[in-house]
Amino acid sequence: MIRDTETLDALLAQVARFVRETLIPREAEVAETDRIPPEIVAAMREMGLFGLSIPESYGGLGLTMEEEVRVAFELGRTSPAFRSLIGTNNGIGSQGIVMDGTPAQRSRYLPRLASGEIVGSFALTEPDSGSDAASLKTSARRDARGWLLNGTKRYITNAPHAGLFTVFARTDPASKGASGVSAFLVEPDAPGLRLGTRDRKMGQRGAHSSDVIFEDCHVPADALLGEREGQGFKTAMKVLDRGRLHISAVCVGVAERLIADALAFAMDRKQFGQAIAEFQLIQAMLADSRTEAFAGRSMVLESARKKDLGENVATDAACCKLFCSEMVGRVADRAVQILSLIHI
Repeated sequence: MIRDTETLDALLAQVARFVRETLIPREAEVAETDRIPPEIVAAMREMGLFGLSIPESYGGLGLTMEEEVRVAFELGRTSPAFRSLIGTNNGIGSQGIVMDGTPAQRSRYLPRLASGEIVGSFALTEPDSGSDAASLKTSARRDARGWLLNGTKRYITNAPHAGLFTVFARTDPASKGASGVSAFLVEPDAPGLRLGTRDRKMGQRGAHSSDVIFEDCHVPADALLGEREGQGFKTAMKVLDRGRLHISAVCVGVAERLIADALAFAMDRKQFGQAIAEFQLIQAMLADSRTEAFAGRSMVLESARKKDLGENVATDAACCKLFCSEMVGRVADRAVQILSLIHI
């Protein structure tokens, strides 16, 4: 469902050049400082990367799902920290508002998300629950001025920088399933909201996450997403279809970068009078990796096209995320084996 091939090709070329000339040369700096330089964030804003999937009427690029995953293929070729900063704005941080927000909520938040003025954050996961609606413990109860939120969210991407949280909380304590969950749009200065310490992760330095803690956190009545109770988990599941396809595409991009780096090394590294790329075992590892990356790319593109046609891709999106996330792990393992041959 690509609308304008010429324009899309120009965008992809611009993103690929940005990745190659600006992001890749700064990867080591980001890993060492645990920080994305402000000038890179500014360049991302200028290119419109914070608003890839947000409708043009709200200042975004309004990409279709297929167009978005093609951009994600390119962004996957560099450190995941760069994409992590913009990813929530384009997926789970904005699409709930796009799909189910009121006109006032869309007008208030979507232009700011699209421009990168604010960074979105999606607060669903808890210490004891993820996508299990029955285990969600964060609560929201009405008071005279709106709602009071209580609970803790865990591993929340972009929380230390967020200008807007989409928070999922149980508004009907009598309902233990999905129907008792609602979504709220919460700004970081809401009284009673505080952040935990930044998580220390193995890898992905520069991509920050932390707990988000609500202690009688007051939000106004119009913070309820769509101003409808009991719809929060349905919104989350719809949003996650798009997010799963996006992250699957990123995994493909990472795999393709790993393959390119491993192949370049194997062509250059010589042992026993020839490049190690001439050895059958090295060729087999590269061939297996290329085959799996191609399969992942094909799965993602097919599912994205089906989504653009209006088909239900919930299962297909989950399949893509399962395959592509495991695939990139296998590709990384083979790449490490090849690159470690510098010591033989």
